[in-house]
Amino acid sequence: MITLQLFGQEKKIDGWLEFAKTKFEAKYNEKQGEYFMLPVFSADLKGLVGKEISLEGYYLPIDIEGNAYIILSKFPFSQCFFCGGAGPESIAEVVFKSSQSKFEADQYLRVKGKLKLNDKDLEHGNFILEESVLVSK
Repeated sequence: MITLQLFGQEKKIDGWLEFAKTKFEAKYNEKQGEYFMLPVFSADLKGLVGKEISLEGYYLPIDIEGNAYIILSKFPFSQCFFCGGAGPESIAEVVFKSSQSKFEADQYLRVKGKLKLNDKDLEHGNFILEESVLVSK
């Protein structure tokens, strides 16, 4: 959930639902010499960049060096973007402020961090939470 303060009232927004509003268009990448489906973010989502949001989801055991960086998925591993056919809007990169203990595959986590959107770097996901902290597991 994303919680925003508006005129003294909290408004809760489902981060995964907001990510799902992202459209994807085929764009040619000169460096790779081929077309890739790249995101076109909604104005509402762009307005959340740099704001602290919370996400709940499943830890994906993707082989990434270190333990200050993880992939969080809306769905368990068997249904995730990489294995089960879900879209790229169902995963987020989470970069923690500090190293975390090991997580188990499909462990349900709640994290919060500052939203960054990525529509250019093919080495990273489209939705990134930076300066993140673990809220619960």
